[in-house]
Formats: sequence, C-alpha cells, structure tokens
Amino acid sequence: MLKTFLKHYLELPAKTINIVCLGGGVGTAQILKGLRDYPFDLTAVVSMADDGGSAGRLRRAFSIPPPGDLVNCLAALSDEESTLQKLFVFRFEGKRYGKDTDLGGQKLGNLIFVALTNIYAGDTNRALEEFSKIISSKGRVLPATIGDVNIWATTQNGKKVYGEENIDLGRYNGARILEKVYLNPPNIKAYKKTVDAIKGAHLLIAGPGDLFSTVLPVLIVPQVKKALKESQALKIFVVNIANKPFETAGYKVSNYLKTLKYHLDNDIFDTILINNNQKPQIPPKLNYKYVEYDEENLQEYKENIVKGDFINNNYPIYHDSGKIAQVIVNLTK
Repeated sequence: MLKTFLKHYLELPAKTINIVCLGGGVGTAQILKGLRDYPFDLTAVVSMADDGGSAGRLRRAFSIPPPGDLVNCLAALSDEESTLQKLFVFRFEGKRYGKDTDLGGQKLGNLIFVALTNIYAGDTNRALEEFSKIISSKGRVLPATIGDVNIWATTQNGKKVYGEENIDLGRYNGARILEKVYLNPPNIKAYKKTVDAIKGAHLLIAGPGDLFSTVLPVLIVPQVKKALKESQALKIFVVNIANKPFETAGYKVSNYLKTLKYHLDNDIFDTILINNNQKPQIPPKLNYKYVEYDEENLQEYKENIVKGDFINNNYPIYHDSGKIAQVIVNLTK
C-alpha cells in the first residue's frame, strides 16, 4: 500500500521495463512493431552471420556486417506511417541474389547503412547509432557479435552444411533435416552492449524466426548463452506459426523445445507462446505448413505453455504484432 500511495500521490515515475528480443528477421520485427507503442525500453539483438540475399552481397562487397536484420528491426521500431520508414525498407527492382555490386534487389536502408559505415571510418556501431537517430527509432538494435562470424550445421545423417544461405535454402544433398548449428569461430566475442542489455533485462524474448539460421545463431554465442542462463528475467520463447522448408520441415512444438534444450544444455525458458489458430489458409506456393501442437509430448512443459490466437490473418505464416504484443504485455503485469 505504501508503494501505491507514493506512486499515485507523490507521482513517482513508474519503473521502466527493459525488454530484449533475440533473433532478428521478420519474426523479431513483428514483435517489435507490437511492443513499440507501449512504455517499454526495447532492444533487439540480431545475428551477424547472414551471408545470403542482398545483405550477404553487401557484406562481401564492402566487408561490413550484414545490415539486413539490423535495418529491418530499426524500421520496425520507427513510426509505421513515416515516409522515412517506407524509404528504408524500399527495395530496388532486381534479383536479391544478383551480383554483389549490383543495385538491383537492394534495400535502400541497407545502402544507407553502408554509407554511414563509410562516413564513420568503418565504425559500424557508430553507424547504427546514427541510423537510429535518423529513423527516430523507439528502441535500439544491437549486433550479437563483433568481428566476422559465420555458421555451419550438421544434418541428422551427419552431413555438414556451411553458410547461412546454404542452410536457409537447403542447398545440400541428402535428407534436409538439421540437427545442430555451430558458430565459426566458435568463441566469437559478443558485443559488450548486447551482454549488458541481457543482464539488465526484465524480460527476454527469443523467436519467432528461422530457428537454425536466425534465432539459434544469437542464443549460442558463448557470452550471450552464459548471460541468458544467469539472468533472473522472465524468459519467453515464441514458437513459429509455420515451418519453413529445409530448416524445420515437419517440426512439432516439441521439436522446437528439444532443439533449444540441445543447443542451450537446459530448458531456460519460463513461458512458451504457441499459436492455436490454424484456420487461415497458407498459400500453397509458399510450401509452409503449420507447426503441430503435440500436447502428448509436452507434459513436462504444460505449466509453461500459453496458447492463443496470435496469427496474422492476412499473412498466415507470421504473428500478428498486436495480438502477440498484448499477451506479452499481460505477462509483464
């Protein structure tokens, strides 16, 4: 009662809730879009191992960290109606997998990041800070690691697959069932501000997103992994709406949780968010399938699971940013 009295009558400021979202890509962007209008201190941590698509081309051409997920998350934290936001996500016509130095297929935001990095003499962190100011970001986006990093994976039949793009697009022979993902170098250093953000978080959110090429490459960074395990924050894992071909084809909810435990050596998540609305039809051309909720294999997690309608009805392979934000907000109360 004393705290309530002080808050209401002496007008003490409410405690800011620090939320850190780990992953990157469209999944993390959807979470950020939903949370940005709430009074949270938001931080996104994204993988620097992307070597595919237009971002991978810029990485090779200009020897910079891949800007794709950094820019996507910054744009998600900006004013949705802003003309600047639309400019940053504008993609020039052309092939995303064209020549490294071609303009076609590139996002304007990625090119601006390259320019800012050049302006600040290769200081990508300064470039990120200045980009945040330009886009009027309602949070910050941090790289998971410093220095050059790549990923490789093993399949369930022992085949090794090198590179994020090859893993993501299933560019390898044999059964396309992945078992584990690794960092190269394995002891890559985490960005200090990223580790500090995790240590200072009240809420940590991993996923949704490509499990082996986007989410796990952040979680298994040694210093990040250690900080996550030691953190007393509420930890949430958001299970994907649907399975992406080549990465998690045929995965059920239990497969996601087993894979997380295998990579993190333990069950570290307090709450598992699972979409239970599978009525919207996924366009057949996408070749995505809904993630099955196999309750019979999840008895040890039944106290941790929160189910709900989290789907974006217009784009049914994605979470609805408003729906997922609301359940996260409720968990902070």
